[in-house]
Amino acid sequence: MKKLITTLTLGIMLTSMAQGQSYLAENHPDRVILNLTNDAAHTQAVNWRTNVIQGSGQIAQLRIENNTPEFADTSIRVFQAESNVFADRENNQSMYHNVSFDQLQPDRTYNYRVGKEGAWSEWFQFRTAAEVDSLSFIYLGDAQNDLRSRWTRVYRKAIQTCPEADFVLHAGDLINRSNSDNEWGEWFYAGTGINSSYPQLMVPGNHEYFRDEQKVLTLDPHWQHQFRLPENGAAGLEESNYFVDYGPLRIIALNTQVIMLDSTYRAAQAQWLEEVLKNNPSKWTVVMCHHPVYSTAKSRDNYQFSDLFRPLFEKYGVHLLLQGHDHTYARSVLPSKKEKKPVYIVSVAGPKMYQIDTQKEWIQKSAENTQLFQVIDIKGNTLYYKAYTADGILYDDFELHR
Repeated sequence: MKKLITTLTLGIMLTSMAQGQSYLAENHPDRVILNLTNDAAHTQAVNWRTNVIQGSGQIAQLRIENNTPEFADTSIRVFQAESNVFADRENNQSMYHNVSFDQLQPDRTYNYRVGKEGAWSEWFQFRTAAEVDSLSFIYLGDAQNDLRSRWTRVYRKAIQTCPEADFVLHAGDLINRSNSDNEWGEWFYAGTGINSSYPQLMVPGNHEYFRDEQKVLTLDPHWQHQFRLPENGAAGLEESNYFVDYGPLRIIALNTQVIMLDSTYRAAQAQWLEEVLKNNPSKWTVVMCHHPVYSTAKSRDNYQFSDLFRPLFEKYGVHLLLQGHDHTYARSVLPSKKEKKPVYIVSVAGPKMYQIDTQKEWIQKSAENTQLFQVIDIKGNTLYYKAYTADGILYDDFELHR
């Protein structure tokens, strides 16, 4: 019997090696990720995954960082997880868990861990939003391909460049093939130690969608299992269309894949967007979306999106459009002091590359065949934008003033 077990184990190992890295769920939590809520000074959302056998009874423990190694203290709060079984397209089952930490203090560092007795994660740190007029964040264009081998270094260099980032934005096409659990495994692998400590916000791109057997456009089911994003968007688009207020900044996330392909959701998001912009108390406004208003390539302009939404961006004075999809870098001409036009930016963090149409008049700064990340700092009435190449060298920068 022992020999049989050994033979079976070896067979599984050889199969796993032949297929590459295995990302199957195990007893201990993995894919631990923080997501921003709409009250980042007082709340925080966290998601994680386990196998089904270990999955019931999951909790999260939380305490204020006190710089001592003693964690068995009475100040630890316990949060019961909401858990759901998930089967990927290969019918591998796992369980996803989430909690929302509440009653947090602004500008404080917290420790947390997730799991249960005998199968805990490590203790992580995060810091709540400060109630001040400044912040820093990282913006990444498409990751999409060769996530483990060629995107990882860009993501990690971004954190090295801005270790005090308050959060990270991902402008769609996080993976290449919708509903591929292995690709999501690579995406989370690249964010090891980052996703669990720096809150994340993301929008889906076209590669997070597929057509089901009835040809219905469908968001990758991983999305709402592994992320916990705000649900204040247009009806039916919860967690893929939303807004977050963080200090002096309003971040608006648009789901442009359904804008491009579904006239009902296009109209619903336009109506929703105008209300969100019209009733905006924030000093600064950034829109994050996947498809660009102005494309960098020939015959690739997204008129279904741009014709309806660009006038709203300009009418209400959006400051930045952070976009992906075109696998190049391009930044528009800076607006004059009298203009309310946004700065339109397209960027790519992953290794898949396209060519730029050099006849595009809207482009002031551009790059081909270059992986980049962006760091944006807001300090009072000034926004500082910097784009860096994969080796951390400054490639583009500008300032906006209120």
